[in-house]
Amino acid sequence: MFCYQCEQTRKGTACTDKGVCAKTPEVAALQDLLLYVARGLAHAARRAGEADAADAAAIVGEALFTTVTNVNFDADALARRIRAIAARRDALAPPADAPDAATFALAATPDALVAQGEAVGIAARTDRFGPDRVGLQELLTYGLKGVAAYAHHARILGHQDAAVDAFLLEALDALNHPAPTVDELFALAMRCGEISVRVLALLDAANTGRFGNPEPTPVRMGAVKGKAILVSGHDLADLAALLEQTAGTGVNVYTHGEMLPAHGYPELKKHPHLVGHYGGAWMLQKEEFAAFPGAIVMTTNCLMEPRPEYRDRLFTRGLVAYPGIAHLDAPAFGPAIRAALEAPGFTEDAATTRTHMVGFGHAAVLGIADTVIDAVKSGAIKRFMLVGGCDGAVGKRSYFTEIAEKAPADWVILTLGCGKFRLTDLDLGSVAGLPRLLDMGQCNDSYSAVRVALALAEAFGTDVNGLPLSLVISWYEQKAVAVLLALLFLGVKGIRLGPRLPAFVTPAMLKVLVDRFDIKATGTTADEDLRTIMALGA
Repeated sequence: MFCYQCEQTRKGTACTDKGVCAKTPEVAALQDLLLYVARGLAHAARRAGEADAADAAAIVGEALFTTVTNVNFDADALARRIRAIAARRDALAPPADAPDAATFALAATPDALVAQGEAVGIAARTDRFGPDRVGLQELLTYGLKGVAAYAHHARILGHQDAAVDAFLLEALDALNHPAPTVDELFALAMRCGEISVRVLALLDAANTGRFGNPEPTPVRMGAVKGKAILVSGHDLADLAALLEQTAGTGVNVYTHGEMLPAHGYPELKKHPHLVGHYGGAWMLQKEEFAAFPGAIVMTTNCLMEPRPEYRDRLFTRGLVAYPGIAHLDAPAFGPAIRAALEAPGFTEDAATTRTHMVGFGHAAVLGIADTVIDAVKSGAIKRFMLVGGCDGAVGKRSYFTEIAEKAPADWVILTLGCGKFRLTDLDLGSVAGLPRLLDMGQCNDSYSAVRVALALAEAFGTDVNGLPLSLVISWYEQKAVAVLLALLFLGVKGIRLGPRLPAFVTPAMLKVLVDRFDIKATGTTADEDLRTIMALGA
Protein backbone atom coordinates (compact mmCIF):
# COMPACT_ATOMS: atom_id res chain seq x y z
CA MET A 1 0.00 0.00 0.00
CA PHE A 2 0.97 3.63 -0.31
CA CYS A 3 -1.10 6.25 1.48
CA TYR A 4 -0.13 9.77 2.47
CA GLN A 5 -3.50 11.47 2.69
CA CYS A 6 -3.39 12.29 6.43
CA GLU A 7 -0.97 14.25 8.61
CA GLN A 8 -0.07 11.26 10.76
CA THR A 9 1.18 9.10 7.93
CA ARG A 10 4.08 6.95 9.04
CA LYS A 11 7.35 8.87 9.44
CA GLY A 12 5.68 11.85 7.81
CA THR A 13 6.05 10.32 4.35
CA ALA A 14 3.61 7.45 3.69
CA CYS A 15 2.05 4.35 5.21
CA THR A 16 3.32 1.36 3.23
CA ASP A 17 2.67 -1.70 5.41
CA LYS A 18 -0.42 -0.78 7.41
CA GLY A 19 -2.09 2.55 7.95
CA VAL A 20 -1.42 4.47 11.15
CA CYS A 21 -5.21 4.76 11.11
CA ALA A 22 -5.28 0.90 11.19
CA LYS A 23 -6.52 0.34 7.64
CA THR A 24 -5.00 -2.73 6.01
CA PRO A 25 -3.29 -2.87 2.61
CA GLU A 26 -6.38 -4.70 1.35
CA VAL A 27 -8.68 -1.86 2.48
CA ALA A 28 -6.30 0.78 1.10
CA ALA A 29 -6.30 -0.88 -2.32
CA LEU A 30 -10.09 -1.21 -2.35
CA GLN A 31 -10.42 2.46 -1.46
CA ASP A 32 -8.16 3.32 -4.41
CA LEU A 33 -10.32 1.16 -6.67
CA LEU A 34 -13.47 2.76 -5.30
CA LEU A 35 -12.15 6.19 -6.25
CA TYR A 36 -11.19 4.90 -9.68
CA VAL A 37 -14.61 3.45 -10.48
CA ALA A 38 -16.20 6.65 -9.12
CA ARG A 39 -14.14 8.55 -11.70
CA GLY A 40 -15.62 6.25 -14.31
CA LEU A 41 -19.16 6.98 -13.17
CA ALA A 42 -18.40 10.71 -13.19
CA HIS A 43 -17.34 10.47 -16.85
CA ALA A 44 -20.32 8.33 -17.83
CA ALA A 45 -22.80 10.63 -16.06
CA ARG A 46 -21.38 13.75 -17.70
CA ARG A 47 -21.65 12.09 -21.11
CA ALA A 48 -25.20 10.93 -20.34
CA GLY A 49 -26.43 14.44 -19.53
CA GLU A 50 -27.89 16.57 -16.80
CA ALA A 51 -30.68 14.18 -15.87
CA ASP A 52 -28.17 11.74 -14.38
CA ALA A 53 -25.79 14.28 -12.85
CA ALA A 54 -27.42 14.87 -9.44
CA ASP A 55 -27.90 11.15 -8.80
CA ALA A 56 -24.33 10.38 -9.87
CA ALA A 57 -22.92 13.23 -7.78
CA ALA A 58 -24.56 11.82 -4.66
CA ILE A 59 -23.14 8.38 -5.42
CA VAL A 60 -19.58 9.54 -6.15
CA GLY A 61 -19.80 11.92 -3.20
CA GLU A 62 -20.49 8.98 -0.90
CA ALA A 63 -17.56 7.13 -2.47
CA LEU A 64 -15.25 10.05 -1.80
CA PHE A 65 -16.46 10.44 1.79
CA THR A 66 -16.10 6.70 2.37
CA THR A 67 -12.36 6.98 1.70
CA VAL A 68 -11.75 9.88 4.11
CA THR A 69 -9.41 8.85 6.92
CA ASN A 70 -11.07 6.92 9.78
CA VAL A 71 -14.40 6.33 8.04
CA ASN A 72 -14.60 2.83 6.55
CA PHE A 73 -12.33 -0.11 7.37
CA ASP A 74 -14.61 -2.90 6.08
CA ALA A 75 -13.26 -4.61 2.95
CA ASP A 76 -16.56 -6.38 2.24
CA ALA A 77 -18.52 -3.13 2.49
CA LEU A 78 -16.05 -1.41 0.16
CA ALA A 79 -16.28 -4.24 -2.38
CA ARG A 80 -20.08 -4.02 -2.38
CA ARG A 81 -19.92 -0.26 -2.96
CA ILE A 82 -17.41 -0.72 -5.79
CA ARG A 83 -19.68 -3.20 -7.56
CA ALA A 84 -22.77 -1.01 -7.07
CA ILE A 85 -21.01 2.00 -8.59
CA ALA A 86 -19.69 -0.06 -11.50
CA ALA A 87 -23.22 -1.30 -12.20
CA ARG A 88 -24.54 2.27 -12.19
CA ARG A 89 -21.68 3.32 -14.48
CA ASP A 90 -22.33 0.47 -16.91
CA ALA A 91 -26.05 1.22 -16.99
CA LEU A 92 -25.16 4.59 -18.54
CA ALA A 93 -23.41 2.73 -21.39
CA PRO A 94 -20.16 4.70 -21.71
CA PRO A 95 -18.72 4.41 -25.22
CA ALA A 96 -15.76 2.20 -26.01
CA ASP A 97 -13.46 5.21 -26.44
CA ALA A 98 -14.19 6.47 -22.91
CA PRO A 99 -11.36 6.53 -20.35
CA ASP A 100 -10.37 3.23 -18.77
CA ALA A 101 -12.08 4.12 -15.46
CA ALA A 102 -15.39 4.23 -17.33
CA THR A 103 -14.97 0.98 -19.25
CA PHE A 104 -12.75 -1.48 -17.36
CA ALA A 105 -14.34 -4.69 -16.12
CA LEU A 106 -14.26 -5.44 -12.43
CA ALA A 107 -12.43 -8.58 -11.36
CA ALA A 108 -14.49 -11.47 -10.07
CA THR A 109 -12.62 -12.34 -6.88
CA PRO A 110 -11.70 -10.29 -3.79
CA ASP A 111 -7.96 -10.79 -4.32
CA ALA A 112 -8.22 -9.70 -7.93
CA LEU A 113 -10.15 -6.57 -6.89
CA VAL A 114 -7.30 -5.71 -4.55
CA ALA A 115 -4.82 -6.16 -7.40
CA GLN A 116 -6.89 -3.81 -9.56
CA GLY A 117 -6.81 -1.23 -6.79
CA GLU A 118 -3.05 -1.50 -6.44
CA ALA A 119 -2.67 -0.93 -10.19
CA VAL A 120 -4.39 2.47 -9.97
CA GLY A 121 -3.01 3.59 -6.62
CA ILE A 122 -0.61 6.42 -5.82
CA ALA A 123 2.59 4.42 -6.19
CA ALA A 124 1.64 3.16 -9.65
CA ARG A 125 0.61 6.63 -10.81
CA THR A 126 3.79 8.20 -9.44
CA ASP A 127 5.85 5.80 -11.55
CA ARG A 128 3.85 6.93 -14.56
CA PHE A 129 3.38 10.69 -14.01
CA GLY A 130 6.01 11.72 -11.46
CA PRO A 131 5.59 13.07 -7.91
CA ASP A 132 4.64 16.66 -8.77
CA ARG A 133 1.72 15.80 -11.01
CA VAL A 134 0.51 13.04 -8.69
CA GLY A 135 0.90 15.35 -5.70
CA LEU A 136 -1.41 17.84 -7.40
CA GLN A 137 -3.80 15.05 -8.34
CA GLU A 138 -3.94 14.10 -4.68
CA LEU A 139 -4.31 17.71 -3.50
CA LEU A 140 -7.34 17.99 -5.76
CA THR A 141 -8.65 14.56 -4.74
CA TYR A 142 -8.36 15.31 -1.03
CA GLY A 143 -10.07 18.64 -1.53
CA LEU A 144 -12.86 16.81 -3.35
CA LYS A 145 -13.13 14.35 -0.47
CA GLY A 146 -13.68 17.24 1.92
CA VAL A 147 -16.22 18.87 -0.40
CA ALA A 148 -18.04 15.55 -0.77
CA ALA A 149 -18.16 15.09 3.01
CA TYR A 150 -19.65 18.53 3.59
CA ALA A 151 -22.10 18.05 0.71
CA HIS A 152 -23.16 14.72 2.17
CA HIS A 153 -23.94 16.31 5.54
CA ALA A 154 -26.00 18.99 3.79
CA ARG A 155 -27.78 16.48 1.55
CA ILE A 156 -28.96 14.51 4.60
CA LEU A 157 -30.71 17.69 5.73
CA GLY A 158 -32.32 18.20 2.32
CA HIS A 159 -29.88 20.76 0.90
CA GLN A 160 -27.90 20.36 -2.31
CA ASP A 161 -26.30 22.62 -4.87
CA ALA A 162 -26.17 21.82 -8.59
CA ALA A 163 -22.88 23.73 -8.95
CA VAL A 164 -21.24 21.63 -6.23
CA ASP A 165 -22.55 18.43 -7.81
CA ALA A 166 -21.37 19.47 -11.26
CA PHE A 167 -17.87 20.29 -10.04
CA LEU A 168 -17.49 16.95 -8.26
CA LEU A 169 -18.22 15.19 -11.55
CA GLU A 170 -16.10 17.56 -13.63
CA ALA A 171 -13.04 17.37 -11.39
CA LEU A 172 -13.22 13.59 -11.02
CA ASP A 173 -13.58 13.26 -14.77
CA ALA A 174 -10.55 15.52 -15.30
CA LEU A 175 -8.49 13.03 -13.29
CA ASN A 176 -9.34 10.37 -15.89
CA HIS A 177 -7.09 12.04 -18.42
CA PRO A 178 -3.28 12.12 -18.32
CA ALA A 179 -3.28 15.36 -20.32
CA PRO A 180 -3.85 17.98 -17.55
CA THR A 181 -0.64 19.84 -16.89
CA VAL A 182 0.65 20.89 -13.50
CA ASP A 183 -0.81 24.36 -14.09
CA GLU A 184 -4.19 22.93 -15.09
CA LEU A 185 -4.28 20.71 -12.02
CA PHE A 186 -3.37 23.66 -9.79
CA ALA A 187 -6.17 25.70 -11.39
CA LEU A 188 -8.62 22.88 -10.66
CA ALA A 189 -7.44 22.82 -7.04
CA MET A 190 -8.16 26.54 -6.76
CA ARG A 191 -11.61 26.01 -8.25
CA CYS A 192 -12.07 23.30 -5.64
CA GLY A 193 -11.39 26.03 -3.09
CA GLU A 194 -14.16 28.13 -4.62
CA ILE A 195 -16.54 25.18 -4.42
CA SER A 196 -15.40 24.52 -0.84
CA VAL A 197 -16.61 28.00 0.14
CA ARG A 198 -19.89 27.30 -1.59
CA VAL A 199 -20.45 23.90 0.06
CA LEU A 200 -19.53 25.23 3.50
CA ALA A 201 -22.18 27.94 3.04
CA LEU A 202 -24.63 25.25 1.93
CA LEU A 203 -23.97 23.17 5.03
CA ASP A 204 -24.26 26.22 7.28
CA ALA A 205 -27.68 26.95 5.78
CA ALA A 206 -28.70 23.32 6.24
CA ASN A 207 -27.65 23.17 9.90
CA THR A 208 -28.99 26.56 10.94
CA GLY A 209 -32.17 26.11 8.91
CA ARG A 210 -32.95 22.87 10.72
CA PHE A 211 -31.55 23.51 14.20
CA GLY A 212 -31.41 27.32 14.50
CA ASN A 213 -28.40 29.62 14.82
CA PRO A 214 -25.97 28.51 17.55
CA GLU A 215 -26.17 30.54 20.74
CA PRO A 216 -23.45 31.01 23.38
CA THR A 217 -24.11 28.11 25.75
CA PRO A 218 -22.17 26.61 28.68
CA VAL A 219 -21.71 22.85 28.31
CA ARG A 220 -21.21 20.54 31.25
CA MET A 221 -17.97 18.62 30.70
CA GLY A 222 -18.65 15.64 32.93
CA ALA A 223 -20.92 12.81 33.95
CA VAL A 224 -24.48 12.84 35.27
CA LYS A 225 -25.87 9.87 37.21
CA GLY A 226 -27.90 7.54 34.99
CA LYS A 227 -27.92 5.44 31.82
CA ALA A 228 -25.93 6.89 28.97
CA ILE A 229 -25.34 7.04 25.20
CA LEU A 230 -22.30 8.76 23.73
CA VAL A 231 -22.52 10.27 20.23
CA SER A 232 -19.34 11.00 18.30
CA GLY A 233 -18.58 12.16 14.76
CA HIS A 234 -20.21 15.20 13.15
CA ASP A 235 -23.77 14.39 12.06
CA LEU A 236 -26.31 16.67 13.75
CA ALA A 237 -29.24 14.91 12.04
CA ASP A 238 -28.32 11.63 13.73
CA LEU A 239 -28.00 13.37 17.08
CA ALA A 240 -31.43 14.96 16.62
CA ALA A 241 -33.02 11.60 15.78
CA LEU A 242 -31.34 9.94 18.76
CA LEU A 243 -32.53 12.67 21.12
CA GLU A 244 -36.09 12.21 19.91
CA GLN A 245 -35.91 8.42 20.28
CA THR A 246 -34.40 8.52 23.77
CA ALA A 247 -36.89 11.04 25.16
CA GLY A 248 -38.61 9.50 28.19
CA THR A 249 -36.39 6.40 28.28
CA GLY A 250 -34.23 7.58 31.16
CA VAL A 251 -31.12 7.50 28.94
CA ASN A 252 -28.93 10.57 29.02
CA VAL A 253 -27.16 11.61 25.82
CA TYR A 254 -23.59 12.93 25.74
CA THR A 255 -21.62 14.39 22.88
CA HIS A 256 -18.04 13.41 22.13
CA GLY A 257 -15.34 14.95 19.97
CA GLU A 258 -16.61 17.20 17.18
CA MET A 259 -20.20 16.87 18.42
CA LEU A 260 -19.46 19.29 21.29
CA PRO A 261 -20.76 22.38 19.38
CA ALA A 262 -24.16 20.70 19.00
CA HIS A 263 -25.05 22.05 22.45
CA GLY A 264 -25.29 25.56 21.01
CA TYR A 265 -28.13 24.79 18.57
CA PRO A 266 -31.57 25.73 19.97
CA GLU A 267 -33.37 22.73 18.49
CA LEU A 268 -30.85 20.33 19.99
CA LYS A 269 -30.18 21.89 23.39
CA LYS A 270 -33.93 22.05 24.12
CA HIS A 271 -33.77 18.35 24.99
CA PRO A 272 -33.09 18.15 28.74
CA HIS A 273 -31.48 14.71 28.47
CA LEU A 274 -28.69 16.14 26.29
CA VAL A 275 -26.82 16.50 29.53
CA GLY A 276 -23.25 17.32 28.55
CA HIS A 277 -20.02 16.39 26.84
CA TYR A 278 -17.76 13.46 27.63
CA GLY A 279 -14.11 13.22 26.71
CA GLY A 280 -11.85 15.11 24.37
CA ALA A 281 -10.71 14.83 20.77
CA TRP A 282 -11.15 11.80 18.54
CA MET A 283 -7.71 10.24 19.12
CA LEU A 284 -8.44 9.72 22.84
CA GLN A 285 -11.48 7.56 22.11
CA LYS A 286 -9.93 4.16 22.87
CA GLU A 287 -9.43 5.04 26.52
CA GLU A 288 -12.55 7.20 26.76
CA PHE A 289 -14.90 4.70 25.08
CA ALA A 290 -13.53 1.89 27.27
CA ALA A 291 -14.32 3.94 30.38
CA PHE A 292 -17.76 5.10 29.23
CA PRO A 293 -20.44 2.93 30.92
CA GLY A 294 -22.99 3.01 28.11
CA ALA A 295 -23.58 2.68 24.37
CA ILE A 296 -21.55 4.58 21.78
CA VAL A 297 -22.69 5.74 18.34
CA MET A 298 -20.14 6.84 15.70
CA THR A 299 -21.93 8.97 13.12
CA THR A 300 -19.18 9.95 10.65
CA ASN A 301 -15.41 9.95 10.39
CA CYS A 302 -12.98 9.76 13.34
CA LEU A 303 -13.47 6.07 14.16
CA MET A 304 -10.37 4.27 15.45
CA GLU A 305 -9.78 0.53 15.66
CA PRO A 306 -12.18 -0.52 18.46
CA ARG A 307 -10.94 -2.20 21.61
CA PRO A 308 -12.57 -5.42 22.85
CA GLU A 309 -13.83 -3.64 25.99
CA TYR A 310 -16.48 -1.73 24.04
CA ARG A 311 -16.91 -3.50 20.69
CA ASP A 312 -20.27 -4.96 21.71
CA ARG A 313 -21.71 -1.54 22.64
CA LEU A 314 -20.30 0.43 19.71
CA PHE A 315 -22.57 1.19 16.74
CA THR A 316 -21.71 2.80 13.41
CA ARG A 317 -23.94 4.94 11.22
CA GLY A 318 -24.01 6.16 7.64
CA LEU A 319 -20.81 5.56 5.71
CA VAL A 320 -18.83 4.46 8.77
CA ALA A 321 -18.01 0.76 9.01
CA TYR A 322 -15.64 -1.55 10.83
CA PRO A 323 -15.60 -5.37 10.57
CA GLY A 324 -17.61 -6.99 13.34
CA ILE A 325 -19.15 -3.73 14.61
CA ALA A 326 -22.95 -3.40 14.55
CA HIS A 327 -24.15 -0.98 11.88
CA LEU A 328 -27.40 0.96 12.01
CA ASP A 329 -28.63 1.26 8.43
CA ALA A 330 -31.32 3.84 9.22
CA PRO A 331 -31.56 6.46 11.96
CA ALA A 332 -33.43 3.97 14.15
CA PHE A 333 -31.37 3.71 17.30
CA GLY A 334 -33.24 0.90 19.07
CA PRO A 335 -30.23 -1.46 19.34
CA ALA A 336 -28.05 1.33 20.76
CA ILE A 337 -30.76 2.40 23.22
CA ARG A 338 -31.18 -1.21 24.40
CA ALA A 339 -27.42 -1.51 24.84
CA ALA A 340 -27.42 1.69 26.91
CA LEU A 341 -30.22 0.39 29.13
CA GLU A 342 -28.36 -2.89 29.66
CA ALA A 343 -25.08 -1.14 30.53
CA PRO A 344 -24.49 0.13 34.08
CA GLY A 345 -24.46 3.83 33.24
CA PHE A 346 -22.96 6.37 35.59
CA THR A 347 -23.62 5.51 39.23
CA GLU A 348 -23.14 9.10 40.41
CA ASP A 349 -22.52 12.60 39.16
CA ALA A 350 -18.92 13.51 38.46
CA ALA A 351 -17.23 14.78 41.63
CA THR A 352 -15.90 17.82 39.83
CA THR A 353 -17.10 19.35 36.59
CA ARG A 354 -16.30 22.34 34.49
CA THR A 355 -18.10 24.03 31.64
CA HIS A 356 -17.03 25.08 28.19
CA MET A 357 -18.78 27.81 26.19
CA VAL A 358 -19.88 26.91 22.68
CA GLY A 359 -22.10 28.69 20.18
CA PHE A 360 -20.00 31.56 18.85
CA GLY A 361 -21.02 31.04 15.24
CA HIS A 362 -21.25 33.86 12.74
CA ALA A 363 -24.74 34.90 13.86
CA ALA A 364 -23.62 35.29 17.48
CA VAL A 365 -20.36 37.08 16.68
CA LEU A 366 -21.81 39.38 14.03
CA GLY A 367 -24.65 40.14 16.41
CA ILE A 368 -22.09 41.99 18.54
CA ALA A 369 -20.08 43.29 15.58
CA ASP A 370 -20.39 46.92 16.70
CA THR A 371 -18.86 46.05 20.06
CA VAL A 372 -16.03 44.16 18.37
CA ILE A 373 -15.34 46.92 15.86
CA ASP A 374 -15.32 49.61 18.56
CA ALA A 375 -12.93 47.49 20.65
CA VAL A 376 -10.54 47.18 17.72
CA LYS A 377 -10.74 50.88 16.92
CA SER A 378 -10.08 51.82 20.56
CA GLY A 379 -7.14 49.45 20.79
CA ALA A 380 -8.77 47.25 23.43
CA ILE A 381 -8.53 44.33 20.98
CA LYS A 382 -5.22 44.29 19.14
CA ARG A 383 -5.50 41.06 17.15
CA PHE A 384 -7.60 38.03 16.37
CA MET A 385 -5.88 34.67 16.13
CA LEU A 386 -7.66 31.58 14.83
CA VAL A 387 -6.15 28.51 16.47
CA GLY A 388 -8.00 25.44 15.30
CA GLY A 389 -8.40 22.70 12.77
CA CYS A 390 -7.87 19.00 13.40
CA ASP A 391 -6.35 17.47 16.49
CA GLY A 392 -4.12 14.41 16.31
CA ALA A 393 -2.08 11.96 18.34
CA VAL A 394 1.40 12.69 17.05
CA GLY A 395 3.41 15.75 16.19
CA LYS A 396 4.18 18.85 18.20
CA ARG A 397 0.55 19.69 18.92
CA SER A 398 1.28 21.20 22.31
CA TYR A 399 2.39 24.14 20.14
CA PHE A 400 -1.27 25.03 19.55
CA THR A 401 -2.02 25.14 23.26
CA GLU A 402 1.05 27.24 23.96
CA ILE A 403 0.48 29.80 21.23
CA ALA A 404 -3.04 30.47 22.55
CA GLU A 405 -1.99 30.47 26.18
CA LYS A 406 0.96 32.81 25.58
CA ALA A 407 -0.81 35.22 23.24
CA PRO A 408 -1.09 38.79 24.59
CA ALA A 409 -4.10 39.50 26.78
CA ASP A 410 -5.52 41.94 24.22
CA TRP A 411 -5.81 39.24 21.55
CA VAL A 412 -9.05 37.33 20.93
CA ILE A 413 -8.56 33.61 20.24
CA LEU A 414 -11.00 32.01 17.81
CA THR A 415 -11.16 28.24 17.56
CA LEU A 416 -13.03 25.60 15.58
CA GLY A 417 -12.64 21.95 14.71
CA CYS A 418 -11.42 19.32 17.16
CA GLY A 419 -8.23 21.36 17.49
CA LYS A 420 -10.28 23.24 20.11
CA PHE A 421 -9.53 20.46 22.58
CA ARG A 422 -6.00 21.82 22.83
CA LEU A 423 -7.60 24.96 24.29
CA THR A 424 -10.73 23.96 26.19
CA ASP A 425 -8.91 23.64 29.52
CA LEU A 426 -7.48 27.15 29.27
CA ASP A 427 -8.92 30.06 31.23
CA LEU A 428 -8.12 32.95 28.90
CA GLY A 429 -10.36 35.46 30.65
CA SER A 430 -12.02 38.30 28.77
CA VAL A 431 -11.18 41.40 26.79
CA ALA A 432 -13.42 44.38 26.06
CA GLY A 433 -16.25 42.60 27.85
CA LEU A 434 -15.98 39.56 25.57
CA PRO A 435 -14.61 36.08 26.28
CA ARG A 436 -11.09 35.86 24.85
CA LEU A 437 -11.75 32.30 23.66
CA LEU A 438 -14.59 32.08 21.14
CA ASP A 439 -15.51 28.53 20.07
CA MET A 440 -16.96 28.81 16.56
CA GLY A 441 -17.92 25.15 16.19
CA GLN A 442 -16.78 21.96 14.52
CA CYS A 443 -14.88 21.71 11.24
CA ASN A 444 -18.26 21.63 9.50
CA ASP A 445 -18.80 25.16 10.83
CA SER A 446 -15.74 26.67 9.14
CA TYR A 447 -18.04 28.96 7.17
CA SER A 448 -18.61 30.91 10.39
CA ALA A 449 -14.97 31.97 10.46
CA VAL A 450 -15.15 32.94 6.79
CA ARG A 451 -18.33 34.99 7.33
CA VAL A 452 -16.89 36.83 10.33
CA ALA A 453 -13.58 37.58 8.61
CA LEU A 454 -15.26 38.90 5.46
CA ALA A 455 -17.71 41.01 7.50
CA LEU A 456 -14.91 42.57 9.55
CA ALA A 457 -12.89 43.23 6.42
CA GLU A 458 -15.85 45.05 4.91
CA ALA A 459 -16.39 47.05 8.09
CA PHE A 460 -12.78 48.20 8.12
CA GLY A 461 -12.64 48.87 4.38
CA THR A 462 -9.95 46.31 3.67
CA ASP A 463 -9.54 42.69 2.63
CA VAL A 464 -8.97 39.72 4.93
CA ASN A 465 -5.20 40.15 4.70
CA GLY A 466 -5.55 43.72 5.95
CA LEU A 467 -7.22 42.62 9.18
CA PRO A 468 -5.34 42.15 12.46
CA LEU A 469 -5.90 38.43 12.01
CA SER A 470 -3.52 35.47 12.15
CA LEU A 471 -4.44 31.91 11.23
CA VAL A 472 -2.66 29.04 12.95
CA ILE A 473 -4.16 25.84 11.60
CA SER A 474 -3.58 22.23 12.55
CA TRP A 475 -4.56 19.65 9.97
CA TYR A 476 -5.14 15.92 9.95
CA GLU A 477 -7.54 14.73 7.27
CA GLN A 478 -9.18 15.71 4.02
CA LYS A 479 -11.94 18.01 5.26
CA ALA A 480 -9.09 20.23 6.44
CA VAL A 481 -7.64 20.21 2.92
CA ALA A 482 -10.96 21.48 1.54
CA VAL A 483 -11.02 24.27 4.14
CA LEU A 484 -7.42 25.21 3.32
CA LEU A 485 -8.26 25.41 -0.40
CA ALA A 486 -11.26 27.58 0.49
CA LEU A 487 -9.01 30.01 2.36
CA LEU A 488 -6.52 30.09 -0.51
CA PHE A 489 -9.32 30.77 -3.00
CA LEU A 490 -10.38 33.72 -0.82
CA GLY A 491 -6.84 35.06 -1.14
CA VAL A 492 -5.88 34.56 2.51
CA LYS A 493 -2.12 34.72 2.91
CA GLY A 494 0.35 33.92 5.65
CA ILE A 495 -1.46 30.87 7.06
CA ARG A 496 0.64 28.90 9.52
CA LEU A 497 0.02 25.19 8.93
CA GLY A 498 1.22 22.30 11.04
CA PRO A 499 2.37 20.37 12.90
CA ARG A 500 3.75 18.94 9.65
CA LEU A 501 3.22 20.01 6.08
CA PRO A 502 1.39 17.48 3.90
CA ALA A 503 3.56 14.66 2.57
CA PHE A 504 1.84 14.90 -0.81
CA VAL A 505 3.09 18.47 -1.24
CA THR A 506 6.34 18.16 -3.15
CA PRO A 507 9.08 20.80 -2.93
CA ALA A 508 7.95 22.25 -6.27
CA MET A 509 4.33 22.43 -5.07
CA LEU A 510 5.41 24.01 -1.80
CA LYS A 511 7.34 26.69 -3.64
CA VAL A 512 4.19 27.65 -5.55
CA LEU A 513 2.14 27.78 -2.33
CA VAL A 514 4.78 29.88 -0.60
CA ASP A 515 5.24 32.23 -3.56
CA ARG A 516 1.51 32.75 -4.15
CA PHE A 517 0.06 32.48 -0.65
CA ASP A 518 2.95 32.85 1.80
CA ILE A 519 2.07 29.50 3.38
CA LYS A 520 4.19 28.97 6.49
CA ALA A 521 4.99 25.88 8.51
CA THR A 522 4.36 26.29 12.23
CA GLY A 523 7.65 27.28 13.78
CA THR A 524 10.00 25.47 16.11
CA THR A 525 8.22 26.98 19.13
CA ALA A 526 5.07 28.96 19.85
CA ASP A 527 7.22 31.73 21.32
CA GLU A 528 9.12 32.04 18.05
CA ASP A 529 5.96 32.38 15.99
CA LEU A 530 4.37 34.83 18.43
CA ARG A 531 7.44 37.05 18.20
CA THR A 532 7.23 36.94 14.41
CA ILE A 533 3.51 37.76 14.40
CA MET A 534 3.94 40.65 16.79
CA ALA A 535 6.99 42.03 14.99
CA LEU A 536 5.71 41.76 11.44
CA GLY A 537 1.96 42.00 12.00
CA ALA A 538 1.76 38.67 10.15
